[in-house]
Amino acid sequence: MLTQLEIRIVPNAADLFQAAATEFVSLAAQAVKNTGRFTVALSGGSTPKGLYTLLAGGSIADIPWDKVFLFFGDERHVPPDHPESNYRMVRETGLLAKVPAKNVFRVHAENPHADAAAQAYEQTLRQFFHTPPVEFPRFDLILLGLGPDGHTASLFPGTTALTENHRLVVAPWVEKFQTHRITLTLPVLNRAGCVLFLVSGADKTNTVRDVFENKAPDLPAQMVRPQEGRLLWLLDQAAGSGLSHKS
Repeated sequence: MLTQLEIRIVPNAADLFQAAATEFVSLAAQAVKNTGRFTVALSGGSTPKGLYTLLAGGSIADIPWDKVFLFFGDERHVPPDHPESNYRMVRETGLLAKVPAKNVFRVHAENPHADAAAQAYEQTLRQFFHTPPVEFPRFDLILLGLGPDGHTASLFPGTTALTENHRLVVAPWVEKFQTHRITLTLPVLNRAGCVLFLVSGADKTNTVRDVFENKAPDLPAQMVRPQEGRLLWLLDQAAGSGLSHKS
């Protein structure tokens, strides 16, 4: 099955968050109808933060929060109260308070050994999804952002994490930041029912153009192609302004 790719450009960041929230509601309703639950891997970064704040604010109706299960697509190798923690960022938006505490699965990145934290999170995923050793879990929704270098989640150009075909979660060393990151692997991203990229700002214009118009798939974001799911890129006008063909 070919990836169902959709690129949608909206005028500004506020419209981006609203469009993403609409998708969240629709996907949640369908997932709960089909399986009784909605599993989501959250992204870090400033753009997803706007979506989480909107979802937590109470103006978005019809989300069965008690059936929503929240995971993290990647995490910094820091404790949960650290300013750089993705978990802390999401918690401060109020989103985590919308679901029962037992429905939130954070990465225990306070572990001084990053790979041990990655292995522990992999076991958490396998236990929750009842995933055998040779298979990969299927999230209903994975939210992703885009870095100026083309990275997504914590999959950076040139790292061995990009060629990992067996692990669910790894902890690559990221040279540019002189630290480990903990991240879902490409096979997990590409098993999702829906992958939703949220990209905002003029600083992403050239990278977005490279993702779609550079035919050599050497950017991590280009490697995200769910084979049995939907791939939706939501861009604001600034981020999408460099594309030759705009939707």
